[in-house]
Amino acid sequence: MAGDADLGVLERLAGLRQLDIGALAQLADVAELELRTVFNSGAPNPSLLRRLAPMLGLHTADLLAMVGADVPEALAPADTTAGSLVPHLVQSTVALPPEKKDALRKFVASLPREESTEPVPRLPVYEQYSPGPGALLMRMARNRNLNWTATAKTFQAVTGRYWSAATYGGVGHGRVQLTPELLLDFSAVLGVTSGDLAAVTGIEPPGASPGPATAGVAELIWYVRRLTASQLQQVSDLAESMRK
Repeated sequence: MAGDADLGVLERLAGLRQLDIGALAQLADVAELELRTVFNSGAPNPSLLRRLAPMLGLHTADLLAMVGADVPEALAPADTTAGSLVPHLVQSTVALPPEKKDALRKFVASLPREESTEPVPRLPVYEQYSPGPGALLMRMARNRNLNWTATAKTFQAVTGRYWSAATYGGVGHGRVQLTPELLLDFSAVLGVTSGDLAAVTGIEPPGASPGPATAGVAELIWYVRRLTASQLQQVSDLAESMRK
């Protein structure tokens, strides 16, 4: 279960886009009174959050994680065993030119969506975090099918910096300080702007931005979250062949 909802996050994200509650309600086609009632009650409305997410340019699963609401099974990664394959895919993809990254994404889009016959397993106890900025970011990493080990390896492939899996776990549990530089690394891997991450964590990022080599990689990480392990292996094999 997620921690208590923090709908103030919605106001901060809307403010970053220069939207007040009235404008946000209009964009989402809901009554302003309804939206204000939700904000004042502090109770997340999953249906409303689904409508607000695209208006804010965010994935619904990420917005749910940002406000501390549970991510439903329908929005969770399809095959948790596939997450261990993501780092190798990223390693093969980072150095590809843009046209090959585009071809790889098209191949991913062409794969049929295979419905899981097993329920999404409950997160292990060590990944059940108390509310906090690090927990929020690690829940967003889990939205991309990245456990602690896969997170560490993926971050190294994208940013060139390696922290141990346990260190990322410490970030989730608030035992390791979330720094501005690490926030920028999360931005590069998650594909969420550093401004949005600053708004929801209270950590101001440095002025730098992710390098051009990471362009398109975060999107690919998101797309493959719905693939099975066998499908992801096909994508990884194709990415590896493209490097030759």
